[in-house]
Amino acid sequence: MSEPLPPSIPRPLLVFDGDCSFCRRWIARWRSLTGDAIDYEPSQTAAARFEHVPREEFGKSVFLFEPDGRTTRGAHAVFRSLALARQKRYLYWLYAHIPLFARFSELLYRLVARNRNFFDKVDRIFIGKHAAVPASYFITQSIFLRALGLIYLAAFLSLYVQIDGLIGSHGILPASEYLHEAREVITTNKLGVPWLMIPSLTWISASDRFLHFLCLGGAALSLLLIAGLLPAPSALGLWLFYLSVSAVAQNFLGFQWDGLLLEVGFLAIFFAPLLRLRSRRPPSRLILFLLRWLLFRLMFLSAVVKLASHDPTWWDLTALTHHYETQPLPTWIAWYFQQFPAAFHKFSAVMVFAIEGVVPLLYFAPRRGRIVAFWITLLFQLLIMLTGNYGFFNLLSIVLCFTLLDDVTWPKWLRRTPIDPRRRPWLRGWILAPVAAVILLVTVPQLVGAFGANINWPRPIVLTHQYAYPFRSTNSYGLFAIMTTTRPEIIVEGSDDGREWREYGFKYKPGDVMRRPRFCQPHMPRLDWQMWFAALSPWETQGWFQRFEMALLKNEPKVIELLEKNPFPDRPPRYIRAILYDYRFTDRPARAQTGAWWTRKPLHLYGPVLTLQPQGGASEFRL
Repeated sequence: MSEPLPPSIPRPLLVFDGDCSFCRRWIARWRSLTGDAIDYEPSQTAAARFEHVPREEFGKSVFLFEPDGRTTRGAHAVFRSLALARQKRYLYWLYAHIPLFARFSELLYRLVARNRNFFDKVDRIFIGKHAAVPASYFITQSIFLRALGLIYLAAFLSLYVQIDGLIGSHGILPASEYLHEAREVITTNKLGVPWLMIPSLTWISASDRFLHFLCLGGAALSLLLIAGLLPAPSALGLWLFYLSVSAVAQNFLGFQWDGLLLEVGFLAIFFAPLLRLRSRRPPSRLILFLLRWLLFRLMFLSAVVKLASHDPTWWDLTALTHHYETQPLPTWIAWYFQQFPAAFHKFSAVMVFAIEGVVPLLYFAPRRGRIVAFWITLLFQLLIMLTGNYGFFNLLSIVLCFTLLDDVTWPKWLRRTPIDPRRRPWLRGWILAPVAAVILLVTVPQLVGAFGANINWPRPIVLTHQYAYPFRSTNSYGLFAIMTTTRPEIIVEGSDDGREWREYGFKYKPGDVMRRPRFCQPHMPRLDWQMWFAALSPWETQGWFQRFEMALLKNEPKVIELLEKNPFPDRPPRYIRAILYDYRFTDRPARAQTGAWWTRKPLHLYGPVLTLQPQGGASEFRL
């Protein structure tokens, strides 16, 4: 007796167990991916037509029947159905060409198929009611890019009001002087191509007008991105403009969040659509993964460096008893947090390690795990914002968290436009793959190195890191690896006679003990921040601070604008000195009695007393 032949069918048909709720939900997901390319039918009605397959086998796995008579089952059928629908064809290629991948896939498929009731419960817990809905990221892409545009806008406008005093022609560290000296060093020592070692449009011009153009041009491009017009070209311009300023700002744009903005901005170029937001082309899943990888590194490395530094305050959980008053620019809310008992601070330190070291693992989890990670990370960043001024850093971290959410997690009113997740991104994989390869080749060794591993990486990886480094878009992260337990604060004073000294006032850093600590975010007061770092280092190593003192001796208007109080408005002082003070938050009784937010006591001169020489330079003066 001859074996029964499969019936003639017009299109490939995937047959599944219709009595299994787990199967029904995932077939609904598969149907949305394959569309009209594949037909679907439960085995309860289809089995009678396919007599060449024993009926009991339909309860063990799915079967794919094709019009030419070809029959596949299990993981093979799953991957082939996607390939026939031109979806994720690389999976079928791996199955067909790599035996180990094929065996592992079938083993995993049988494990799930034999325990469908268990995995059905797990699936409902971690993926939720929208499990049958394939993840799409049209709304996420739109919100992420518009929010990134707001961050860029804040960053450029914040820099615009400071750039003349920082790196302008009459600023503390003029960009034109820096480029002139850099060109001489690079060409004399044959170190390479200057514009590749310092990638910046300021090679065209480093004039004050061009610096203004970069800041205001960046603000204009930010508005384009916010409006959703030409997102990819706008993102490219924003990255290039911010890189151009960062590359020549020396001390003043070397913070981790400047590197983070450049790295997020670089990935946004490839994540954005070409012409307008909410286009029908989906964003690249590969770039989406890299954005999550960046968020993971940002958070996870912050936990790693705290432990790898062997700082005793982190290991004994006392770090936060110091943090609120010793951080660079605390807010007035930090004063209240400082008053909490030691037990609260130890519990908070445990939570910091949990949020930074464990929660990031959920960034790659199914939908519900990512939603949980999103809310925990969001609340963590908001708490940091309440107690410290870190410019746009926390807001940028929150924007990066948006990539953890897919479209079904956003409110319904945002999901009115019909979308087609089967369409391809405008940038093809063969373009994006080299970008991803470079990023991973640089950042994976950074992650491994944070654990203290001393590995001799292959030369191609080392060269990749060297070439990528000047572009500041593949960075290592990790905040507060060593907790400062005291707060040295530099107070700058001027005098006409060397006996009566008058204090300069800064806009945001501690000075007057009676002044309440302020909020200034998302504005980034870069001089105030650098003063915190300078206080932790010897005067001799802080060339920029010496230039700052010289500018005060000349009453340089653009530098004076960076300050809140100039005690010599009519003419410059004859002498400048800097005194190192020890600052502490007051306790509750002292605050209630005196109204002071800080207590301070002088330690010693930070550097020598300076006076201006007739030829224009500064010299030491001993009283």
